[in-house]
Amino acid sequence: MSENRFEEILRQHEIRPTAVRILLLETMERFENTFSLADLETEADTLDKSSIFRTLALFAQHHLLHVIEDGSGATKYCLCHNDHACRIEEMHVHFHCEICGKTFCLDNVHVPVIRYPEGYEVREINYLIKGRCPACRSKR
Repeated sequence: MSENRFEEILRQHEIRPTAVRILLLETMERFENTFSLADLETEADTLDKSSIFRTLALFAQHHLLHVIEDGSGATKYCLCHNDHACRIEEMHVHFHCEICGKTFCLDNVHVPVIRYPEGYEVREINYLIKGRCPACRSKR
């Protein structure tokens, strides 16, 4: 993906393109599954932790990232591939492997629709499944 494409993605999400933001978006695109702040620090080793953290918060605020709490103690992130704020029916399920510690995006498995009491407004759903991933199951 060209730098111009990254700039366009940032603009679509109403984020001003800067060198740091373009570099981090490019780095995030390379992750196959979810990633943490520590993963980004390793991959974008020329950037300091505070710059990465501020950019993650900005990207999440502008719906460019999904934030996943998988119970591991480290917040995980994955890029949102919609060009707008995700509606509940567009949100996908995540799977956390209790053996290897990886958290996977199950992009084609959508969060099930649930009924909730009238008067509540749902803005976000974090649907997480825990177990063993295929790779860890096959090692058994």
